[in-house]
Amino acid sequence: MTISGYKPSTLILWIVLSLPALGMIGPLFGDDPRAFHGVLHPSGEWAARFMIIGMMASGLMLLFKGRHWPRWLVHHRRDIEVAAFVYAAVHTVVYVIDRGTLDRILDALPHTDIWTGWLAMLIFVPLAITSNDASQRWLRAGWKTLQRLSYPAVVLVLIHWAALHNWGSWPPAMVHFSPLLALWAYRLWYWYLRPRAPAVAA
Repeated sequence: MTISGYKPSTLILWIVLSLPALGMIGPLFGDDPRAFHGVLHPSGEWAARFMIIGMMASGLMLLFKGRHWPRWLVHHRRDIEVAAFVYAAVHTVVYVIDRGTLDRILDALPHTDIWTGWLAMLIFVPLAITSNDASQRWLRAGWKTLQRLSYPAVVLVLIHWAALHNWGSWPPAMVHFSPLLALWAYRLWYWYLRPRAPAVAA
């Protein structure tokens, strides 16, 4: 049974994905500019967290073969990654408003923690736009090639987070990204480096 075309599990997932936004609604629409600025980091952190969870799906599927929950995560990966983009978009809009002028935005652009964020966002936009079945059918094999841009985008987000406060945010960034990096290493080992039994001659 579905509700307006969505399974109950999907609706519940979107409720969970929306929970972090509840704490941002008041500051976003309030009159206190300091509270508005306080949305900047939480929105970016939740964007990164949901991005990491979505990107971990394939690795967890490989690591826990035969288990049901990794398959559920793979099935709902698109929802999680779309939520990550929404939080990233809020993060970007809040940053632009907080900077106030184009000159201030351009002045900050050479900083590592800034240009990496902008470049990651530029990559996320086409990924989000094509995150649907119609685009997948239209692009065919090119869709998967486009989606591979998410890997350099993840690296850019890691650098973006780590470089904040003169690289003082490196420890929390690594805490968040280490599980994903470990799964990437496992997938690399599994597909390319693990010992394989020699083929038996007929």
